[in-house]
Amino acid sequence: MDETQTYKIEIRGIVQGVGFRPFLHMLVSAYGLCGRARNTSDGVELLLTGDRERVDVFLSALKENPPQLAHIDSIAVTPADVPPFTDFRIEQSQAFAHKHALIAPDVGMCADCLRELLDPADRRYRYPFINCTNCGPRFTIIKDVPYDRCNTTMAAFPMCASCAGEYRDIQNRRYHAQPDCCPVCGPHAFFLDADGASVTGDAVETARAFVKAGRIIAVKGLGGIHLACDAHDEAAVRTLRARKQRDERPFALMCRDIAAASALCKMTEEEKERLASPARPIVLLEKRVASRMPYVSENDRLGVMLPYTPLHVLLMGTDIDALVMTSANLSDQPILYKNEDALRELAGIADGFLLHDREIHVCCDDSLYAIFDGKPYPVRRSRGYAPAPETLPMPADGILACGAEQKASFALSRGKDAFLSQHIGDLKNYETLEHYTRQIAHFEKLFDITPQALACDMHPDYLSTAYAAARARETGLPLYPVQHHHAHMAACMAENGLEKPCIGVVWDGTGYGADGTVWGGEFLVGDYVGFVRAGSLRPIPLMGGDKAVKEIYRVGAALLKDAEESVPACCDAEKYAAIQRLLQARVNCPRSSGMGRLFDGVYALLTGRESVSYEGQAAVLLETMAKEADTAYPIRLAIENGLRLFDTRPMLSALCEEQRAGADAGQIAGRFIKTLADMAVDMCLAIRADMGVSSVVLSGGVFLNQKLLPQVIAGLARAGFTVYHHQRVSTNDEGIAFGQTAIAAAQRTRREEEGKRQQDVLGDTAETDIR
Repeated sequence: MDETQTYKIEIRGIVQGVGFRPFLHMLVSAYGLCGRARNTSDGVELLLTGDRERVDVFLSALKENPPQLAHIDSIAVTPADVPPFTDFRIEQSQAFAHKHALIAPDVGMCADCLRELLDPADRRYRYPFINCTNCGPRFTIIKDVPYDRCNTTMAAFPMCASCAGEYRDIQNRRYHAQPDCCPVCGPHAFFLDADGASVTGDAVETARAFVKAGRIIAVKGLGGIHLACDAHDEAAVRTLRARKQRDERPFALMCRDIAAASALCKMTEEEKERLASPARPIVLLEKRVASRMPYVSENDRLGVMLPYTPLHVLLMGTDIDALVMTSANLSDQPILYKNEDALRELAGIADGFLLHDREIHVCCDDSLYAIFDGKPYPVRRSRGYAPAPETLPMPADGILACGAEQKASFALSRGKDAFLSQHIGDLKNYETLEHYTRQIAHFEKLFDITPQALACDMHPDYLSTAYAAARARETGLPLYPVQHHHAHMAACMAENGLEKPCIGVVWDGTGYGADGTVWGGEFLVGDYVGFVRAGSLRPIPLMGGDKAVKEIYRVGAALLKDAEESVPACCDAEKYAAIQRLLQARVNCPRSSGMGRLFDGVYALLTGRESVSYEGQAAVLLETMAKEADTAYPIRLAIENGLRLFDTRPMLSALCEEQRAGADAGQIAGRFIKTLADMAVDMCLAIRADMGVSSVVLSGGVFLNQKLLPQVIAGLARAGFTVYHHQRVSTNDEGIAFGQTAIAAAQRTRREEEGKRQQDVLGDTAETDIR
């Protein structure tokens, strides 16, 4: 047996706010060791006395079976020159000059807390803020690290004697649970009417009565406030749409449990698992009946989540199966999270307010996921996931990547960790910009990162670009402008740990091209340092520029004019003719190769629809109507000005011919998607023949299409390509910041290497001159 010694063990990762120190205490006791543990600004520090063999067995157990919510990045063990310990204690945390601890995301209510919540004999029976070391608020209440109660919004609620006893009891599930509380010492819920006046009685029961009466209530949750109503009450949902001025965008649902969700949607085991996971995201599920609940979602899917706070559980009770649960925000603005703001901004929208007095320090919208090929496919990575870092394939110290405009996010990096922000929203107004800049400052403080370089989109009119440029001017920091689709490509490469050149198939609606034109149906070849544009769509003019994004018939008219086809019977011939005359004049007609715009135009031609109420609506509806197709329309690839283009005109002509012959619109939509998938394969084959690259990454918002994505992947795989797609970072513009980080890191390294080479050359020249 080795001689007893004391070791210093430094553990980094998500190890604060997840019951890690109590877990250590129990593990130490199980192995007969002694010592001290504390949170530090790096993670957790453990001083452990014992023989080396037993310490090694302890460390193996720690690595193999950490707490469910923990994630260990590294464990460093060194001898400690301190007297041996004879017992084990958890000490007060200490803050240091730097803060490298990782912050845990918020966690949905665990099964133990649910059982206690519904147990009349438990002292927390029906208490809306029950939590423990395994669940409850984390990121949204943290003001600073280390993660201790005094550094959270729970500091306003001193523990009573009973809670303090649990907090100190190693055998208790709430041992060192920072948000621990009860009805005696913790936060309380209350209900206010539409005028903000207090309503007497049980707040939750009052809210339930409002919902059952067909009224709309505001509900304060973990990361913000929702507007809620009975999902089965069509009149209430339509009233909510009218008041919120949200005509057609789908609403999310909160279902009471898996059984309630199963009554509305088909679900795989993977989808059930994701729904009930600690993160509790919204999961996109296929409706059991495609036409069901059109007033909630006009397409064939519903976004469903389960209750993730005790307040939600109590609100639904045993008799409310499903609530519409949509973020309480005004158009294009961040989610509301302060009581006073909700009362002011939701006047005339909410009939009542179910609020509480626990402050939300960081607002954090619900996450949204699909399941693709049995694995998570993120649409929006926010509550339950942020601010956990994503790993980069290269060091990227001190890079602040400012993201894009739509679905804005940012990333702040340290080492190979990129801390991706929660969902910010579309960065198009002062309120969202203020929220964006406030969150950047909070991340810099929380993770103790002072930016050393900035990255942004090349688009000169994005507010995120303006922010990055202004900050670069003020600080003298280097600024790395990154082409939009290159960032998409790099995000998918980095997520999959790729370093060698790839083909990037990047399809979205709009992105500022390296040549100053509008790109969006791109085939790039390159790595993090640079790229070449190897293929694209034949561009079409967008009459009115951005107006064509909403008035999709303008895109349809441009496609018809380009293909020299007549206007379909379902479309307004006079309006189309007017647009085509303006196209002939070439006034305010920027050309676009956007794949998203192609979807818009084809949907307009198939249905006669002239406008949409939100970006991507036409693509979603075309996906919904599309039927499986075995054959594609004609595919023509042509070289124009040295660039290989997909010439859409033969496809459009064949599509219009089928439409005139009376073919089913759903079948035409299916053949259109099949054509795009086959075209992607043909284009990649041509690029491989030219450049010898066989790895392909798929990115961009168009690849949220669950009928297109599998066809593209299968076709490329059959052709011998190795294909990668997103699983942890969103394929839409939310993932842009992650790609910008990787590109800026690689380009910075390249600049440093070039600078060193130049210095070496100058040094050699100077030495020669001296000689």
